[in-house]
Amino acid sequence: MTPRVYIRECARAACALFGLSRARSRWSAAVLRAYIRERARACASFSLPSTPARRSAAIVRTLLLAFSLTLPLAASPSEVAVLDLMVPDLRDLPSLQRGAKLFLNYCHGCHTLKYQRFERTADDLGIPHELFKQNLIFTGVKIGSLMDNSMDDQTSKNWFGAPPPDLTMVTRARRKEGSVGLFFQNLASGHHEGGGPSWVYTFLRSFYVDEARPFGVNNVVFPDVGMPNVLEALQGMQRLECQGRHACKLVLDDAGALTVEEFDQAMYDIVNFLWYTSEPSRLDRYRIGVYVLLFIVILGVFTYLLNREFWKDVHE
Repeated sequence: MTPRVYIRECARAACALFGLSRARSRWSAAVLRAYIRERARACASFSLPSTPARRSAAIVRTLLLAFSLTLPLAASPSEVAVLDLMVPDLRDLPSLQRGAKLFLNYCHGCHTLKYQRFERTADDLGIPHELFKQNLIFTGVKIGSLMDNSMDDQTSKNWFGAPPPDLTMVTRARRKEGSVGLFFQNLASGHHEGGGPSWVYTFLRSFYVDEARPFGVNNVVFPDVGMPNVLEALQGMQRLECQGRHACKLVLDDAGALTVEEFDQAMYDIVNFLWYTSEPSRLDRYRIGVYVLLFIVILGVFTYLLNREFWKDVHE
C-alpha cells in the first residue's frame, strides 16, 4: 500500500466512522499528507510498520488525528443542527395519552406504527377500549389490529416522492444519526446530543417557510425534507433568519393555535409516545434488570465462596 493510498483510506474511514462527508475526507487526507511531510520530511519515506500490533497502533493514531482535524468542520452549524435535549418519561401516563391523541390525529394518516397494536397501546396507557375505539381509531378496524393506515404505497409515492416511513422505531433508529462531532459541538454549546428522542423533538419544531420546496416548507434538522408541516395550525409559521453565513435562527411570524410553551409540550408528548412505541416493554425490562443484577451479585458471592472452598487444600 502506498503512503498516499494509506492516508486517503484512513481519512475516509475516520470520516465514515464519525459521520462526516466525502468532502471532509478529502480535506482531511490533504492535511494528513502535509502533516506527515512535515514530520517525516518526505512523504515517500512513509511506510506501514511491519508487525500487526504496530500497524494497528499506527492506524489508530492516524484515525484519531483525522478525527481531530475534522472536528472544526463537524461543528459547522450549516452542516449539523444543534439538538434540543428531550428526556422521555414513560411513567408520565398523561403525557403518553396526549401524545397518542396527537399522533393519531395529525401523523397517523401518513405514518404507520405497524409493529404496535391499538389494544396494546390502550392497555399500556390506561385508556378504556371503548373510549379508544370511539376517539382514536378512524379506519374502522378492530382494536386488536396493528396500527396501520389506509394509505397505499403507490399513492403516497405519487404525492410525496416516496412512501412515508413507519415511525414505530424512529426514536431508536435516529439515535445513530448524531456523529461524534455533533456530540462535541453540543457539549461545547451547552446542549446535549440526546439521541433519537432529541432528534425527533427538534425536527418537529424546526419547520420554516421555504417557497422553493414543493410543500412550501423546509426543516433545519432534515434539509429538503419531503413532507408538509402538518402541525402548522398548532405552531404557526416560522422563517429562517440568518445573520452572516452560520448565525441562523428560527423566528415565529404567525402564531398558531398554541403558544410556544404549549407547542413544545405537545411535541414532547408526541415524542414521548413514540419512545414508548419503540419498546413498549421498556419499563418491564428496567424492573426485571434490577432483579437480574441482584441475582448476579448473589451468585458471584456464592461462586467465590465455593471456589475458595475447592482450592483451600491445594498447595502450589
